[in-house]
Amino acid sequence: MLGICLALLPLMLAGCGNFHGSQQAKIPYEEADGLFRAGNYLAALEKYELLLGQHPATSDRTLFEMGILYSYARNEHKDYQKALECFQQIVKDYPASAYRQNSQAMIGYLEQVALKDSTIAAQQTQLDVLRQEIHRKEEEIEAIGQRLKALERLVMAHAIEKGSVDKILVEKGARRLTLFSYGEVLKNYRIALGGDPVGHKTQQGDNKTPEGTYVINGRNKGSRYHLSLRISYPNDSDRRRARELGVDPGGDIMIHGIKNGFSWVGEAHAELDWTQGCIAVTNEEIEEINKLAPNGTIVEIRP
Repeated sequence: MLGICLALLPLMLAGCGNFHGSQQAKIPYEEADGLFRAGNYLAALEKYELLLGQHPATSDRTLFEMGILYSYARNEHKDYQKALECFQQIVKDYPASAYRQNSQAMIGYLEQVALKDSTIAAQQTQLDVLRQEIHRKEEEIEAIGQRLKALERLVMAHAIEKGSVDKILVEKGARRLTLFSYGEVLKNYRIALGGDPVGHKTQQGDNKTPEGTYVINGRNKGSRYHLSLRISYPNDSDRRRARELGVDPGGDIMIHGIKNGFSWVGEAHAELDWTQGCIAVTNEEIEEINKLAPNGTIVEIRP
């Protein structure tokens, strides 16, 4: 639309040089054109309104210039409907006007603009409806999340009260620790393992997390890793294998939190395997597990 108006501006602004109306109208036209050039579009429109009443002989030109002003993109008071009415009046009332052909062209352009504006407005309305729907869905999801968290807190509180966790399942490949209560999943945790996690631990210093079935057989509240629950590695099978290999099977395999002084790492600790063979969770998580899993809890560690 801006390109159209700019293409027609020479015709409009050159009108004074080829002025065919009364000399009394020439000066007001020059004043209106000057206001337009200065960017004072509202004042220019007011001047043209006066010209319509004072100089009816040049009304076709006045209407044309008003139409251009009303449709000019930089005019903050632009009004495409008023512009269309100006050009339509020229076509209807001034069939012999030199501005008729350009007015017809402008009518076509403005009708296209109106159609595009209508389409854009409809699409914008549809977008607004979709945004509102998304916002409602987000609020519903947030509400459901809050209810789930509240339910989880109730379940965990009940489990702590009853001491009902009877099994811990560690899945090394999935980096996941799961608490079970009477065969039902209570909660999952992301974990980090030993620095060389693939395969069963066979000896001291191999940085492997063992595989097999063990139990929690102790805990250390003064651990260098916040809290720690001791796993009963090595068992008889582990010791026998170590004897056959002529190695020390090692020990001190724990489920523990983050090393003291590094709690700020939080959940990011599980992005890599950093222990010497233990199973690591966050400090908040080990505190929770410590309350839920009494000594004697079965610990099954799978590859």
